Amino acid sequence: MAGVNPRERLLNAAIEHIAERGISDLSLRELAAAIGSSHRMLIHHFGGREGLLVAVVQAVEERQRALVVVPDPGASPGDAMRAWWRHISDEALWPNERLFFELYGQALQGRPGTTELLDGIVDSWLEPAATLLTQLGFEDGEATARLGIAVTRGLLLDLLATRDHERVDAAMEVHIAALEALLASRPSRPGRAP
Repeated sequence: MAGVNPRERLLNAAIEHIAERGISDLSLRELAAAIGSSHRMLIHHFGGREGLLVAVVQAVEERQRALVVVPDPGASPGDAMRAWWRHISDEALWPNERLFFELYGQALQGRPGTTELLDGIVDSWLEPAATLLTQLGFEDGEATARLGIAVTRGLLLDLLATRDHERVDAAMEVHIAALEALLASRPSRPGRAP
């Protein structure tokens, strides 16, 4: 890839490999060989296995945040939330989501090399989500965004544990319906569609 620095190239290759293979029993040497590098080069760029895994999670999270966009103006807020849930709960993202939760737990326990993951783990999502929710008509965009982040992460964890898309989707639908009802109960403001 032209214009991609060596660290970014290694990170992109690691993201792709980990998404296909997972991290269970994946050594730094094995990962390095799989992506055409050496463990020393990975240590140089990422500080070790945990540092590389944190970088993978942060990069994947950044890519997902970039997908939070203003929905089609004709779409209802509920339809916009349903579209996001369909995207984020897609089975293709499960390997990265399992890695996210595994490292999140390790970071919460203070495992060396993982605690950096906690920097911005919620706050980095608040601004784009709150902006979107405010554009959809929620006056308390930040509080609603924080709730949405918590519900989404909790239901993703449920989905990864149970693989019961039907029931987890139903639970998300209850959350979305509650937000739709909240939005509908508020008086229309000038400039906002009823």
